[in-house]
Amino acid sequence: MDIRPYKRGINNYMKWFNKLERKYGRYAIHNLMYYLIILYAVGFVLEIFGNGFYSRYLSLDMAMIFKGQIWRLFTFIMGPPNSSILFILLSLYFYYMIGTVLERTWGAFRFNMYMLSGWLLHILAALIIYLVFGVSFPFDTYYLNMSLFLAFATIAGEMEVLLCFIIPIKVKWLAYVDMVYFALTIIGGLFQSVLPINILYGLFRIGIMATPVYAVAALVSLLNFIVFYGMTRNYRTVSPKEIKRKAEYKHKIQAAGKGTKHKCAVCGRTEKDGEDLVFRYCSKCEGTYEYCNEHLYTHKHVTK
Repeated sequence: MDIRPYKRGINNYMKWFNKLERKYGRYAIHNLMYYLIILYAVGFVLEIFGNGFYSRYLSLDMAMIFKGQIWRLFTFIMGPPNSSILFILLSLYFYYMIGTVLERTWGAFRFNMYMLSGWLLHILAALIIYLVFGVSFPFDTYYLNMSLFLAFATIAGEMEVLLCFIIPIKVKWLAYVDMVYFALTIIGGLFQSVLPINILYGLFRIGIMATPVYAVAALVSLLNFIVFYGMTRNYRTVSPKEIKRKAEYKHKIQAAGKGTKHKCAVCGRTEKDGEDLVFRYCSKCEGTYEYCNEHLYTHKHVTK
């Protein structure tokens, strides 16, 4: 299979995106997640203490939009990530942390575009579901936040979180579980008519709605992640030149007789200073600089 046309398409897309960033990057909203968290908090208050005000008047309901409630195209972004009073503060903090890390890694413009593309794709999905299936699916920010989490897992997969406040688990394993959930939702929904009823019932028992409507909704979340992040990420880290540079750096460290393979360029810690330390190269720094997980997203990039 000739993949050269695909590579050319990616390169052209990346050139176009970089040109767009140079031209309009100064208009990007910095610390965007801070403002989104405020909107989430307002949406939570309206939903819980306003007798479902968000669901009734602000969610992405295409049937009501066609009746003139155009504001829903914008206000659905206020949908809170959690409807529990007990866990809302934790959810808001978690998504604020995710958004902050992504913005520091990608830059404000790229993060803005990621959220904007997710917003537009949600509107498109709601329109498709309404026109094709005749269902007004009330979109909130659930799938948009899942798309955000998948992007976060690709750059901080080794980070550990406490599942149920007790069990330490790496972010990448949670992402794998989400990918399986989405895959089953999409496959089950698209092939609902040919799957045995006992399989569909089994999927429903574990919380998977295997219907065409939910399949389209889940596909939107993955599409935003795959198309935007996959086509705009920095592929220099897997180039032959970068691989050679890392190999030479590793050989240089071992030849120095220090007995360590990794060393943070900021704090100087090595893998011997803690089993929980994870080291990564920074693709934006010019030279052989490696950082621990605490300084990977907070250090000042080294340029010539």
